[in-house]
Amino acid sequence: MRMRSLKISVLFLFAAALVLPFTFTSSVEGQAATEALTTQMDARQPDTDLFNNLGTLGAAVDECTNPAVAGRSFRDNKAIFEEIEHQADGLGPVYNDASCANCHQAPVTGHVSQINELRVADANGNPPPGTQTLVQDRAIDPDAQEHINTGFPLHEFRSTRTVLGDGFVEAINSNDLVANVNAQPLAQRGQLRTVAVLEAPGNNRTGRFGHKSQHASLFSFSADAYLNEMGITSDLLPTENNIFGASSAPFDSVADPEDDGNEDVGAFTDFMRALRAPGRGPITADVTAGSTLFTNIGCAVCHTRNFTTSPAGTVINGGAFIVPVALGSKIIHPFSDFALHNIGTSAGIGGEAGVNDRFSTTTIALWGVRTKGRFMMQGNTMTIFDSIQVHGGQASTARNNFNNGLTNTQKAQLIAFVLSL
Repeated sequence: MRMRSLKISVLFLFAAALVLPFTFTSSVEGQAATEALTTQMDARQPDTDLFNNLGTLGAAVDECTNPAVAGRSFRDNKAIFEEIEHQADGLGPVYNDASCANCHQAPVTGHVSQINELRVADANGNPPPGTQTLVQDRAIDPDAQEHINTGFPLHEFRSTRTVLGDGFVEAINSNDLVANVNAQPLAQRGQLRTVAVLEAPGNNRTGRFGHKSQHASLFSFSADAYLNEMGITSDLLPTENNIFGASSAPFDSVADPEDDGNEDVGAFTDFMRALRAPGRGPITADVTAGSTLFTNIGCAVCHTRNFTTSPAGTVINGGAFIVPVALGSKIIHPFSDFALHNIGTSAGIGGEAGVNDRFSTTTIALWGVRTKGRFMMQGNTMTIFDSIQVHGGQASTARNNFNNGLTNTQKAQLIAFVLSL
């Protein structure tokens, strides 16, 4: 069990984070952009290969001699991200897994997994009344187990995505995302969403996290995942989900909010902000040739290669966060525009008008794809070739250019490039 003795300190630090932005009215000018630090994504490497120098690395965590303390260091926050939750912590009543790392740990903590979550909807794409499209796989009580009824014919699986490098993604200026999308050809143009920043009530920002780009900040994203994937409430989201339309109260014995003071949510957020970006594999002649082909046939229209983060000192997330030096003016290569696109792979589930038939490119971004064994949103293709073939809708042009405009050698080169990412 983690220590909660520093809860007051954590609350003070969070309060300070809300106040300090108002002492910084503009971003630092004249910073030269540099490449973001990257990780080898090799589980045999030490924590230093994951750490991007935001905050302190900290001492090794030991449950007996040096238990984890939220917010103290990267290693502390990593241990909390990896920690298994229990009923006494508020796990459930329904949930998908018992740890953040269980869904983000292949091959290193923070990266992808082979786990899929289940979404269902009625024929119009809407969730069951009084609940959401997510159907959790597990429950703490057999009577709480969620079951799908015949009134919800639409269903799909959605695979988890990497959170490596997400601190850099959070630090991208929203105007840069907008300018990038506006430069796309109309037929391939993505849809950016303006969403609420939960930790800064009344403030909105361009979304960039989640299957539908439904979150703009990692703090909001963390609270959402804690509630929906583990069933643990926080100060930010203090109300338990219903159990497929029925109240969860009969099965919930832990007082809400279960993460009182956002202690764990803060640790998850700090950990993700301190993660390096995914690193590249070997760059061979075929990879270099494939990189050019990737752009020439139109893949890079949606899979944007490069972004530069805002300078250190920039106030973001409605004043709740200031871009630190470790994340400021960093060049990243996410191969994503963080916009929603309809490429024909969605079952039409969402519950929000205008987004049901599309996914965010961030969920199928190519960052770290070389560590995956399954591809696309549902994890239902096993090869890059097959993944290209299921690209329809707004991605049809790039797919057709691949199929009809490249030789077999060139196709192999493009695939080699993708598998180097």
